[in-house]
Amino acid sequence: RWIRFEEKVEDGGERWSAPHVPALPLHSLFQLRTCLQKGTMLLDLDATSFKEIIDKALSGQPEEAELQPALRERLAALLLLQPQHQPTKSLLQLLAELGLSPCRGRKPGCPTRHPPTASSPGQSEPRTQISKTPLKEQLRNRFKKKVLPGAEAAHVAVGEVEFLEKPFAAFIRLRCAVSLGSLAEVSLPSRFLFILLGPPKAKAYHEVGRAMATLLTDELFQRVAWQAEHREDLMAGMEAFLDELIVLPPGKWDPSARIPPPSCLPAPRRRTAVDPLDQQPHGNGDMTAAGDRASAGHPRSGEELERTGRLFGGLLRDIRRKAPWYGSDFSDALHPQCLSAVLYIYLATVTNAITFGGMLGDATANMQGVLESFLGTAFAGFVFCLFSGQPLTILSSTGPVLVFERLLFSFSQDHSLDYLEFRLWIGLWVAFFGVVLVATEASHLVRYFTRFTEEGFCALISLIFIYDSLQKMLSLADAFPINWHYRLDNVTSYSCTCNLSSPGRRVRRWGGPKVSVCDPSSPPTSSLQPPTTPAGLSRTQCLDRGGHLLGTSCQYVPDVTLISFLLFGGTFLFCTALKRFRSSRYFPVGVRKLVSDFAVILAILASCAVDAVLGLETPKLLVPSKLKPTNPARGWIVFPFGANPWWVCLVSAVPAVLVTILIFMDQQITAVILNRREYKLQKGAGFHLDLLCVSLLMVVTSVTGLPWYVSATVISLAHMESLRKESATSAPGEHPEFLGIREQRLTGLAVFILTGFSVFMAPVLKHIPMPVLFGVFLHMGVTALNSIQLMDRVRLLLMPAKHQPDLAYLRHVPLRRVHLFTGIQLLCLALLWLLKSTMAAIIFPVMV
Repeated sequence: RWIRFEEKVEDGGERWSAPHVPALPLHSLFQLRTCLQKGTMLLDLDATSFKEIIDKALSGQPEEAELQPALRERLAALLLLQPQHQPTKSLLQLLAELGLSPCRGRKPGCPTRHPPTASSPGQSEPRTQISKTPLKEQLRNRFKKKVLPGAEAAHVAVGEVEFLEKPFAAFIRLRCAVSLGSLAEVSLPSRFLFILLGPPKAKAYHEVGRAMATLLTDELFQRVAWQAEHREDLMAGMEAFLDELIVLPPGKWDPSARIPPPSCLPAPRRRTAVDPLDQQPHGNGDMTAAGDRASAGHPRSGEELERTGRLFGGLLRDIRRKAPWYGSDFSDALHPQCLSAVLYIYLATVTNAITFGGMLGDATANMQGVLESFLGTAFAGFVFCLFSGQPLTILSSTGPVLVFERLLFSFSQDHSLDYLEFRLWIGLWVAFFGVVLVATEASHLVRYFTRFTEEGFCALISLIFIYDSLQKMLSLADAFPINWHYRLDNVTSYSCTCNLSSPGRRVRRWGGPKVSVCDPSSPPTSSLQPPTTPAGLSRTQCLDRGGHLLGTSCQYVPDVTLISFLLFGGTFLFCTALKRFRSSRYFPVGVRKLVSDFAVILAILASCAVDAVLGLETPKLLVPSKLKPTNPARGWIVFPFGANPWWVCLVSAVPAVLVTILIFMDQQITAVILNRREYKLQKGAGFHLDLLCVSLLMVVTSVTGLPWYVSATVISLAHMESLRKESATSAPGEHPEFLGIREQRLTGLAVFILTGFSVFMAPVLKHIPMPVLFGVFLHMGVTALNSIQLMDRVRLLLMPAKHQPDLAYLRHVPLRRVHLFTGIQLLCLALLWLLKSTMAAIIFPVMV
């Protein structure tokens, strides 16, 4: 049987072989051409049953090849016998039948049928005629799941017949596809039939039948077969197929070897015309010249970035484009995959909010803290997902914005200005500039962003995620230090007691200042003060009573650091392994998809279970439980006048220009990356509408003193990847086809609603270890980094030429040019990283 590739019944008739590329003897194709030239050909035949088709085929023979009436009757009776299909059995059925299957032999004089959907040797038991209605086993056949909706069956019947003196060949195309009863392996309508029967001679009828079936699975020949009006049209299609034929010499290749299916097939349009790129000795470095236009991702040809020449013309066009899809943005989310995406992105968003909230609190004396980060993320994200042009985007605080907040707070402190009021005026100016940019259609500049810029920006943000997750883990070694001088022989000397009598020696607390202590490997000395309080006092109780800890093991918690790193690495590896489980060879495809969709959630649950079983005091997720500002000196509303001089509202326009550039570049580069053509988005982009939403949100967050938000590249990419759609039906041996992204608003809305309610879910969230969430951060950063072509070219720098993969751009661009391009890109990435790490990070978007 064939769908795209060939499958054979293995010896013993118990199982189908692995799918493989059909390999045909050249002689069989020439014999097939002769059969089509001289045999019966019926095009657009009107028939409703297999018996009627056979009768018309036998009576429509050319005069020189016409059969005698007796032979015709015997041949019709033979062709109308019920074919024996090879059933696709489950493992349980095979085990149940173990040792019970009867011996099978070939019935003399019976043809072996090899249709594309049914192929099995004849049986020794008596056989009935073909049923006019499908059999139960046809309707129950699980193989039908592999067949695309709307597919039709073609039947190829070949064999040796002793009573024939000359071959009988017929090619039949029905005018309308009809179900031919029990002929097919699964119940499908049929349109094409090919019959070749002949006397037992040296001719390999079986190979001719394989050649015909392979021809019918070719998309270009299918078009010819559908449209042919005369025999000459079909022969022309056969000649075109032969023109494309590639012959493998028998001495250089084993004909019995089965060629595995390729990972991707060339599009039929690539075969209809000679690729002009093959005529060029070298490309000019453009990705379209490398046959990679689809993945370049520049939406140059779309209307999203064309200027209308009218005020707010681009915004109105975005609204008109997105309005018809608004209803489907909610109905398209009714799929289990969206649930896994919500849980995954929710945990990533909560972790990001806590991380940036903590850093904002440190930078602004808690004028903005974790609670403000939670509320701001929930509000801004919810509003953006509800009204934006690209609701798959996830809003979050970003590194450059954090650097600006730190500089702004320091400037306000140095010049005795009220930080929140100063920040309010900057936010209002940024919102004004943003609306001006939307009105003047400044987003059309996005069309000039190239792969070079996109990849540099995405790589930088991904590296920041990876670096931050590793840095957070390494800081655990300071909070929970390991006793590197531990000696097993001195185990009796390690102790820690509480002293309430006098200050004595101070030791470093959990993450506190480091002071000198005696070598833990040495035995205790008489200088240690004995405890002056009853035994059993906890560390917290001791410190609360003004005491201090004495002993050689007070500062060490080695198990916490070790298990934290194990949870961190285990979560990352578990996420990666389960994500790849989709392409595994184990378990049915439904199970693999389910595991892959919920990979991150399963990894987090498994790691949390390990942590709970071990019971160590690993650092847990801390969520604020009260709705009040982190700094009690501030309220929820920031007033524009009163605390600062009047001229501050005008001076604020200067730093607002820098923030506007930062917001514009951060927002639009992320939007370009998310709207790449390779993601096959159907509902269009909304560059102007997205920028307007971000600008207006700046007003609200500035007035309420909440953090500023812009599109988060890595989390948004993770959101997209978690919503990938693939074809449910794929031919055996064929990889599932990527169909696009499940475009909707509900997952983003659910994520930010849950983020807002996280304040009330603190009792549950406090059981999630932070190292587990840092492992998810690392997974997101690595996944985003591997999604860009830059990483492929970096790997090429380390590969000898003979081991380099057959990439499209390597065929058309000299290798030294590829390496030069990669080197310049890495140099720019390094410069951006250095700039980000200094106080000059505010000009980061200008450098981009």
